[in-house]
Amino acid sequence: MCIFWAAKRWEDYYPDVLLECSSTYVGMRRVAGCPVATDGVGLMSTLNNTPPHVSASVTLKNLTISYNRHPAVHHVSGTFAAGSLTAIAGPNGAGKSTLIKAIASILHPDEGSITIEGASHEQVAYLPQATEMQRDFPMSVLHMVCTGFWHQTHGNRAITAEMREKAAHALAEVGLKDYGKCDLVSLSTGQFQRVLFARLLVQEAHLMLLDEPFTAMDEDTAMHLLELILRWHKQGRTIICVLHDFEQIRSHFPRCLLLARECLAWDASETVLQSEALMHSRFFKGDWQAQTLPCERST
Repeated sequence: MCIFWAAKRWEDYYPDVLLECSSTYVGMRRVAGCPVATDGVGLMSTLNNTPPHVSASVTLKNLTISYNRHPAVHHVSGTFAAGSLTAIAGPNGAGKSTLIKAIASILHPDEGSITIEGASHEQVAYLPQATEMQRDFPMSVLHMVCTGFWHQTHGNRAITAEMREKAAHALAEVGLKDYGKCDLVSLSTGQFQRVLFARLLVQEAHLMLLDEPFTAMDEDTAMHLLELILRWHKQGRTIICVLHDFEQIRSHFPRCLLLARECLAWDASETVLQSEALMHSRFFKGDWQAQTLPCERST
Protein backbone atom coordinates (compact mmCIF):
# COMPACT_ATOMS: atom_id res chain seq x y z
CA MET A 1 0.00 0.00 0.00
CA CYS A 2 1.20 3.50 -0.70
CA ILE A 3 -0.28 6.78 0.48
CA PHE A 4 0.47 9.91 -1.54
CA TRP A 5 -0.11 13.44 -0.31
CA ALA A 6 -1.98 15.48 -2.90
CA ALA A 7 -0.09 18.65 -3.77
CA LYS A 8 0.15 21.10 -6.62
CA ARG A 9 3.94 20.91 -6.84
CA TRP A 10 5.87 17.63 -6.69
CA GLU A 11 8.95 19.78 -6.16
CA ASP A 12 7.75 20.73 -2.68
CA TYR A 13 5.71 17.76 -1.51
CA TYR A 14 6.14 14.03 -1.88
CA PRO A 15 4.63 10.79 -0.63
CA ASP A 16 5.08 9.06 2.65
CA VAL A 17 5.76 5.58 1.28
CA LEU A 18 4.40 2.79 3.42
CA LEU A 19 5.97 -0.60 2.73
CA GLU A 20 3.82 -3.70 2.90
CA CYS A 21 4.67 -7.32 2.29
CA SER A 22 3.52 -7.48 -1.33
CA SER A 23 4.59 -4.28 -3.04
CA THR A 24 5.93 -0.78 -2.76
CA TYR A 25 4.55 1.72 -5.20
CA VAL A 26 7.08 4.18 -6.51
CA GLY A 27 6.39 5.53 -9.90
CA MET A 28 7.73 7.19 -12.97
CA ARG A 29 7.41 8.18 -16.60
CA ARG A 30 10.29 7.71 -18.96
CA VAL A 31 12.47 10.69 -19.83
CA ALA A 32 15.24 10.77 -22.40
CA GLY A 33 18.78 11.94 -21.93
CA CYS A 34 19.67 10.44 -18.56
CA PRO A 35 23.43 10.36 -17.99
CA VAL A 36 25.60 7.27 -17.93
CA ALA A 37 26.11 5.93 -14.41
CA THR A 38 29.49 5.99 -12.72
CA ASP A 39 30.62 3.47 -10.15
CA GLY A 40 32.97 5.66 -8.15
CA VAL A 41 31.98 7.19 -4.83
CA GLY A 42 33.57 10.47 -5.86
CA LEU A 43 31.99 12.89 -3.41
CA MET A 44 33.11 13.36 0.19
CA SER A 45 29.66 14.29 1.43
CA THR A 46 28.36 14.95 4.88
CA LEU A 47 27.01 11.39 4.80
CA ASN A 48 30.58 10.08 4.82
CA ASN A 49 31.20 11.92 8.06
CA THR A 50 28.11 10.66 9.83
CA PRO A 51 29.07 9.89 13.46
CA PRO A 52 28.63 6.36 14.79
CA HIS A 53 25.03 5.45 15.49
CA VAL A 54 23.58 4.01 18.63
CA SER A 55 23.11 0.39 17.64
CA ALA A 56 19.91 -1.59 17.94
CA SER A 57 19.50 -5.18 19.05
CA VAL A 58 16.74 -7.54 17.92
CA THR A 59 15.64 -10.43 20.12
CA LEU A 60 13.40 -13.22 18.82
CA LYS A 61 11.64 -15.35 21.40
CA ASN A 62 9.85 -18.52 20.30
CA LEU A 63 8.83 -16.73 17.10
CA THR A 64 6.31 -18.35 14.77
CA ILE A 65 4.88 -16.64 11.67
CA SER A 66 2.29 -18.49 9.65
CA TYR A 67 0.19 -18.25 6.53
CA ASN A 68 -3.19 -19.89 7.17
CA ARG A 69 -1.65 -21.64 10.19
CA HIS A 70 1.08 -23.15 8.03
CA PRO A 71 4.32 -21.90 9.60
CA ALA A 72 6.85 -20.08 7.42
CA VAL A 73 9.02 -19.34 10.47
CA HIS A 74 8.68 -21.87 13.27
CA HIS A 75 9.62 -21.29 16.93
CA VAL A 76 12.84 -19.33 16.30
CA SER A 77 14.71 -17.80 19.23
CA GLY A 78 17.92 -15.80 19.31
CA THR A 79 19.39 -12.30 19.25
CA PHE A 80 20.88 -10.05 16.58
CA ALA A 81 23.37 -8.20 18.78
CA ALA A 82 23.68 -4.42 18.70
CA GLY A 83 26.11 -3.35 15.99
CA SER A 84 26.22 -6.80 14.39
CA LEU A 85 26.36 -7.60 10.67
CA THR A 86 24.36 -10.79 10.09
CA ALA A 87 23.38 -12.70 6.97
CA ILE A 88 20.23 -14.80 6.89
CA ALA A 89 20.84 -17.78 4.60
CA GLY A 90 18.83 -20.81 3.60
CA PRO A 91 17.04 -22.44 0.67
CA ASN A 92 14.09 -20.93 -1.18
CA GLY A 93 10.92 -20.95 0.89
CA ALA A 94 12.82 -21.21 4.16
CA GLY A 95 11.19 -18.13 5.71
CA LYS A 96 14.03 -15.63 5.28
CA SER A 97 11.94 -12.83 3.76
CA THR A 98 9.09 -13.59 6.14
CA LEU A 99 11.40 -13.10 9.11
CA ILE A 100 12.75 -9.79 7.75
CA LYS A 101 9.20 -8.51 7.18
CA ALA A 102 8.20 -9.47 10.70
CA ILE A 103 11.14 -7.55 12.17
CA ALA A 104 10.07 -4.58 10.02
CA SER A 105 6.53 -4.88 11.50
CA ILE A 106 5.01 -5.68 8.10
CA LEU A 107 3.97 -9.15 9.26
CA HIS A 108 2.86 -10.02 12.77
CA PRO A 109 3.80 -13.11 14.78
CA ASP A 110 1.33 -15.89 15.46
CA GLU A 111 3.31 -16.80 18.54
CA GLY A 112 6.32 -15.47 20.37
CA SER A 113 7.75 -11.97 20.24
CA ILE A 114 10.20 -9.63 18.54
CA THR A 115 11.89 -7.07 20.79
CA ILE A 116 13.90 -4.21 19.29
CA GLU A 117 16.04 -2.19 21.69
CA GLY A 118 17.95 0.94 20.73
CA ALA A 119 15.78 1.95 17.76
CA SER A 120 12.32 3.45 17.42
CA HIS A 121 10.01 2.58 14.51
CA GLU A 122 11.36 5.60 12.61
CA GLN A 123 14.93 4.34 13.04
CA VAL A 124 14.30 1.02 11.29
CA ALA A 125 14.95 0.94 7.52
CA TYR A 126 13.69 -1.87 5.28
CA LEU A 127 14.76 -2.68 1.71
CA PRO A 128 12.39 -5.21 0.06
CA GLN A 129 13.28 -7.52 -2.80
CA ALA A 130 13.46 -5.82 -6.17
CA THR A 131 10.76 -8.15 -7.52
CA GLU A 132 8.31 -6.66 -5.01
CA MET A 133 8.73 -3.15 -6.35
CA GLN A 134 6.11 -1.72 -8.68
CA ARG A 135 7.27 1.44 -10.47
CA ASP A 136 4.24 3.04 -12.07
CA PHE A 137 3.83 6.44 -10.45
CA PRO A 138 5.42 9.63 -11.88
CA MET A 139 8.33 10.51 -9.61
CA SER A 140 11.87 11.69 -10.15
CA VAL A 141 14.93 9.95 -8.71
CA LEU A 142 15.57 12.83 -6.30
CA HIS A 143 12.01 12.76 -4.98
CA MET A 144 12.21 9.01 -4.47
CA VAL A 145 15.32 9.48 -2.33
CA CYS A 146 13.54 12.25 -0.41
CA THR A 147 10.83 9.80 0.68
CA GLY A 148 13.51 8.57 3.07
CA PHE A 149 12.75 11.68 5.15
CA TRP A 150 9.21 10.41 5.87
CA HIS A 151 9.91 10.33 9.60
CA GLN A 152 10.52 14.09 9.47
CA THR A 153 7.80 15.13 7.03
CA HIS A 154 5.10 12.55 7.81
CA GLY A 155 4.06 12.81 4.17
CA ASN A 156 2.55 16.29 4.38
CA ARG A 157 5.40 18.75 4.88
CA ALA A 158 7.65 20.51 2.43
CA ILE A 159 11.04 19.22 1.36
CA THR A 160 13.64 21.57 2.78
CA ALA A 161 16.79 22.74 1.04
CA GLU A 162 18.83 20.71 3.52
CA MET A 163 16.87 17.57 2.64
CA ARG A 164 17.46 18.17 -1.07
CA GLU A 165 21.17 18.58 -0.45
CA LYS A 166 21.37 15.39 1.59
CA ALA A 167 19.43 13.49 -1.08
CA ALA A 168 21.80 14.77 -3.79
CA HIS A 169 24.79 13.71 -1.69
CA ALA A 170 23.26 10.26 -1.20
CA LEU A 171 22.84 9.85 -4.96
CA ALA A 172 26.50 10.77 -5.42
CA GLU A 173 27.41 8.15 -2.81
CA VAL A 174 25.77 5.42 -4.89
CA GLY A 175 27.25 6.62 -8.20
CA LEU A 176 24.17 8.46 -9.53
CA LYS A 177 25.27 12.06 -9.05
CA ASP A 178 23.59 13.40 -12.21
CA TYR A 179 20.40 11.33 -12.08
CA GLY A 180 18.27 13.43 -9.74
CA LYS A 181 15.88 14.75 -12.44
CA CYS A 182 15.47 11.40 -14.22
CA ASP A 183 12.23 9.48 -13.89
CA LEU A 184 12.57 6.10 -12.21
CA VAL A 185 11.22 4.18 -15.21
CA SER A 186 14.31 5.17 -17.21
CA LEU A 187 16.65 3.33 -14.82
CA SER A 188 18.06 -0.15 -15.15
CA THR A 189 17.49 -2.69 -12.37
CA GLY A 190 20.92 -2.01 -10.90
CA GLN A 191 20.47 1.76 -11.07
CA PHE A 192 17.09 1.54 -9.38
CA GLN A 193 18.60 -0.53 -6.58
CA ARG A 194 21.22 2.19 -6.12
CA VAL A 195 18.39 4.72 -5.73
CA LEU A 196 16.87 2.57 -3.00
CA PHE A 197 20.24 2.45 -1.25
CA ALA A 198 20.41 6.24 -1.47
CA ARG A 199 17.00 6.36 0.20
CA LEU A 200 18.38 4.18 2.99
CA LEU A 201 21.31 6.56 3.38
CA VAL A 202 19.13 9.59 4.14
CA GLN A 203 17.09 7.64 6.68
CA GLU A 204 20.17 7.31 8.90
CA ALA A 205 18.55 4.30 10.58
CA HIS A 206 19.97 2.41 13.52
CA LEU A 207 18.63 -0.93 12.26
CA MET A 208 18.79 -1.83 8.55
CA LEU A 209 16.89 -4.80 7.08
CA LEU A 210 17.94 -5.78 3.55
CA ASP A 211 16.16 -8.51 1.59
CA GLU A 212 18.38 -9.91 -1.21
CA PRO A 213 19.89 -6.49 -2.07
CA PHE A 214 22.20 -7.81 -4.81
CA THR A 215 19.74 -9.85 -6.89
CA ALA A 216 19.97 -9.32 -10.69
CA MET A 217 22.95 -6.97 -10.37
CA ASP A 218 26.22 -6.88 -12.24
CA GLU A 219 29.34 -7.55 -10.21
CA ASP A 220 30.54 -3.93 -10.11
CA THR A 221 27.22 -2.62 -8.81
CA ALA A 222 26.99 -5.38 -6.22
CA MET A 223 30.51 -4.65 -4.94
CA HIS A 224 29.80 -0.92 -4.76
CA LEU A 225 26.65 -1.46 -2.69
CA LEU A 226 28.40 -4.04 -0.52
CA GLU A 227 31.01 -1.41 0.30
CA LEU A 228 28.19 0.86 1.48
CA ILE A 229 26.84 -1.87 3.74
CA LEU A 230 30.27 -2.45 5.26
CA ARG A 231 30.64 1.30 5.81
CA TRP A 232 27.26 1.41 7.59
CA HIS A 233 28.42 -1.43 9.81
CA LYS A 234 31.59 0.46 10.73
CA GLN A 235 29.39 3.40 11.74
CA GLY A 236 27.80 1.17 14.36
CA ARG A 237 24.52 0.29 12.67
CA THR A 238 22.94 -3.12 13.09
CA ILE A 239 22.45 -4.79 9.70
CA ILE A 240 20.46 -7.92 8.87
CA CYS A 241 20.70 -9.06 5.26
CA VAL A 242 19.09 -11.95 3.38
CA LEU A 243 21.67 -13.50 1.06
CA HIS A 244 22.21 -16.60 -1.07
CA ASP A 245 25.92 -16.26 -1.89
CA PHE A 246 27.80 -18.33 0.70
CA GLU A 247 31.20 -17.03 -0.38
CA GLN A 248 30.00 -13.46 0.02
CA ILE A 249 28.73 -14.32 3.50
CA ARG A 250 32.01 -15.97 4.49
CA SER A 251 34.06 -13.02 3.24
CA HIS A 252 32.05 -10.07 4.58
CA PHE A 253 29.38 -11.08 7.10
CA PRO A 254 30.71 -12.13 10.52
CA ARG A 255 27.45 -13.72 11.68
CA CYS A 256 24.99 -16.02 9.93
CA LEU A 257 21.53 -17.36 10.73
CA LEU A 258 20.83 -20.52 8.74
CA LEU A 259 17.08 -20.84 8.39
CA ALA A 260 14.93 -23.62 6.99
CA ARG A 261 11.64 -22.62 8.58
CA GLU A 262 13.31 -23.38 11.91
CA CYS A 263 16.71 -22.16 13.05
CA LEU A 264 19.28 -24.74 11.95
CA ALA A 265 22.31 -22.75 13.13
CA TRP A 266 23.09 -19.22 14.35
CA ASP A 267 26.73 -18.44 14.97
CA ALA A 268 29.88 -17.15 13.30
CA SER A 269 29.55 -17.51 9.54
CA GLU A 270 32.55 -19.80 9.16
CA THR A 271 31.06 -22.14 11.75
CA VAL A 272 27.53 -22.12 10.33
CA LEU A 273 28.57 -22.63 6.70
CA GLN A 274 30.75 -25.62 7.54
CA SER A 275 28.25 -27.32 9.83
CA GLU A 276 26.07 -30.39 9.39
CA ALA A 277 23.11 -28.00 9.51
CA LEU A 278 24.10 -26.64 6.11
CA MET A 279 23.91 -30.12 4.62
CA HIS A 280 20.53 -30.62 6.30
CA SER A 281 19.20 -27.38 4.79
CA ARG A 282 19.90 -28.67 1.27
CA PHE A 283 17.20 -31.30 1.71
CA PHE A 284 14.65 -28.72 2.81
CA LYS A 285 11.45 -28.59 0.73
CA GLY A 286 10.11 -25.09 0.33
CA ASP A 287 6.53 -25.89 -0.73
CA TRP A 288 4.93 -25.07 2.59
CA GLN A 289 1.39 -25.89 1.48
CA ALA A 290 2.33 -29.45 0.60
CA GLN A 291 5.07 -30.08 3.13
CA THR A 292 4.09 -28.17 6.27
CA LEU A 293 1.45 -29.21 8.77
CA PRO A 294 -0.44 -26.58 10.77
CA CYS A 295 1.50 -25.54 13.86
CA GLU A 296 0.15 -27.11 17.04
CA ARG A 297 3.17 -26.57 19.30
CA SER A 298 2.84 -23.80 21.87
CA THR A 299 6.34 -23.83 23.36
